[in-house]
Amino acid sequence: MKIEIWSDYVCPFCYIGKRRFEEALKETGLEENAEVIFKAFELDPNSPATSDESMEEVLAKKYGTSIDEAKKMTDNVVVQAKTVGLDYDFSKMTPANTFNAHRLAKLAEQQGLGAQVSERFLKAYFIDAEKIGTEDVLLRLAEEVGISRERAQQVLDSDEFAAEVRADITEAGQIGVQGVPFFVINRKYAISGAQPAEAFAEALRKVAAEELENH
Repeated sequence: MKIEIWSDYVCPFCYIGKRRFEEALKETGLEENAEVIFKAFELDPNSPATSDESMEEVLAKKYGTSIDEAKKMTDNVVVQAKTVGLDYDFSKMTPANTFNAHRLAKLAEQQGLGAQVSERFLKAYFIDAEKIGTEDVLLRLAEEVGISRERAQQVLDSDEFAAEVRADITEAGQIGVQGVPFFVINRKYAISGAQPAEAFAEALRKVAAEELENH
C-alpha cells in the first residue's frame, strides 16, 4: 500500500504524528507492505532562513496572544510529544525556513534515503534545536544520512528540486490539505493531524483488507 505524508520539518505535530503512524504500522504488521512517501509542505513560506526570535514570540505574534499564552500552547505540545518518546524544548528552538530542507529531501528520496532524511531533519529541529534553514546545518545533516556533501551543495546552489517541492505544495492545496501532518493511503483515504495510533491502525487494516479483496 502507498502512503503519502504531507509534512513540514518545523511542524511539532508532524513529528508526533509520524511516531504514532510508525507505531500503527508496527502494530498492524504492515511495515513490509507499506511504501511511505514524504511530501513537502510549508507551514510558513515567509519565514526567514533563520531568526533569533523565540518560538513563544513567534507564536504570540501569529495568534495575537501574550507570551504567557504562547508558552501554555507550547507546554501542551511538549506533553503530547512526551507520550511518543520525544523531548521537545521550545525555549531552544528558533524559526526556520524549510524550503531548502524540502529540496534536499527530494534529492534524498531519489537516492532511496527519503525516510532517513525526514527523521533526521525533524530530530535536528525539535530535539537538537538546530537551525535547519541554514546551509551549513543542512549540508552536515545530509552528509550524516549518506548524501554526498558535494551533491547536496550543488542542489543548494541551484534551484534543483524547487519545482518538485512546489508541486507537492500545490497538490496539497488541490486535495484540500488545511494543515499537516496529512496522510493519504492508496490515494483513497485521508487522515488529517496527529491522530492516535489506534486511528491509524484502523485505517491501515481497512485498506489492507480491501487490497486482499481486490486481488
